[in-house]
Amino acid sequence: MLTDRQRAIVKSTVPLLEAGGEALTTHFYQIMLSENESVQPLFNSVHQQTGAQPRALARSVLMYAKHIDDLVGLGDLPAQIIHKHVSLQVQPEHYPIVGAYLLRAIREVLGAEVATDEVIDAWGAAYGQLADILIGAETSIYAANAQQTGGWDGARRFVVAQKTAETAEITSFMLRPEDGGPVLVYQPGQFMGLRVVVDGKEQRRNYSLSQLADGRSLRISVKREAQGVVSSYLHDQVQEGDVLEVFPPAGHFVLDASAKPVVLMAGGVGITPLMAMLQTALAAQRQITLVHCTRSPELQPFRSELLRLAQQHSNLQLRFGYEQGAGAQSVSGAQVAAGTPDAALLASWLPAQSDVQAYFLGPVGFMRAAQQALNDAGVPAAQCHYEFFGPAQALAA
Repeated sequence: MLTDRQRAIVKSTVPLLEAGGEALTTHFYQIMLSENESVQPLFNSVHQQTGAQPRALARSVLMYAKHIDDLVGLGDLPAQIIHKHVSLQVQPEHYPIVGAYLLRAIREVLGAEVATDEVIDAWGAAYGQLADILIGAETSIYAANAQQTGGWDGARRFVVAQKTAETAEITSFMLRPEDGGPVLVYQPGQFMGLRVVVDGKEQRRNYSLSQLADGRSLRISVKREAQGVVSSYLHDQVQEGDVLEVFPPAGHFVLDASAKPVVLMAGGVGITPLMAMLQTALAAQRQITLVHCTRSPELQPFRSELLRLAQQHSNLQLRFGYEQGAGAQSVSGAQVAAGTPDAALLASWLPAQSDVQAYFLGPVGFMRAAQQALNDAGVPAAQCHYEFFGPAQALAA
C-alpha cells in the first residue's frame, strides 16, 4: 500500500527524473538485458541501440511520478502500455524482475546519498502499485481474448497462406490458423504479436493488422527495416506454407463507432492499420478523407486498392503526397501533391467541417505535422487519435 509519505517522496524525485531520467533508464536496460535472458525477447534491440526505448520509459516513469496522486492524469499512457504488453505476452512473473532492476538502477545512477533507503522503499511501493494495475488489466484482456469465438491464449500456430510484395520495401503475409478453426474478430486498427526464433534467439514483435477482420485469417504488412532482425527474417526466410507463432490481437487505437466523418492520415507504412479502419468506415457509409504520404508512387503500399475503392465509393476522398516530385502526377480518383508534407498542405486536404474523428500515424515528423494541421483546422483534441510504431514518445517538437 502506497502511503502519503511515499507519494510525497516519489513526487520529490520529479526534478531528478526531468534532468536525468534517460540516463537512469538507459542504465536500467543495460544491466537487465545483459544479466537476465528471460526478458530479452520482450525488447527490440534496435530500439535499445537508437535510444528510443530508454527515452520512452523515461517519459513514462516521469509521467507516473508527476501524476502519482491522480493516475487519471496519465491519460492514454496506461492503455498504450497494457496493449503493447498483451501483444508481446508480458506475464505477471516478468514484473518482479523489471522492478528489481529498476530500483537497482535508481540506486546506482542517483547514488546512495540521493537514493536513500526511504527513497528506494517509496519507489518500490510505487512500482508495486503500478504493476498491480497493469497485471490486473492485462490478465483481463488475456481472459477475454481466450473466451471469444476463435480466440486463444498464448501462442497459436498460423500458416503463411500467401506472401505478397506490396512494394520493394513492404510485404504482406496472409496467415490462417494451422488448426483450421475460426479467428476472433478483432477491432479495426489493432495489432498482433509474433514470436520467431532467429539464429537461435527468440524474438517478439507486434505488427498492425492490415485488413478487415473476416473470422478466418490475419494479414500483416511488414516494412523491411535496415537493422530489423525480425523484418529481415520475414522478408528473406519466411515463405508460403511456413508456420508462425501468433499472439492474439490487441490495441486501443481503434475506429470509433460513431457516424461522424472520418479522417485517416498516414505516412509510409503507417497506412497498415488504417486499411482495416477504411474498410469498416466504408461499410458504415461514413464520409472519409484518406491522406497518404510516401516517397514515391512505387513505394506506396495499397495504392491500386485505394484507387479502386475510391472509384467504387463516392464517400471516399483520396489525397496522396509524394516527396519525389517527378512521381507526383495527377491520377484519377485522388488529389496529388509533391514535396515533404507539412501542416499547411495537410490542413488544405482536410474536410471543411471540423467535427470529425481523425486518426494518424507514421514517422514522428509526419505525425507532428498532422497534429498541427488538425489543431489548426479546429478538430477537437479528444477527436484526434494517434499510435506509434515502436516506443511511444511525446509529439511536442
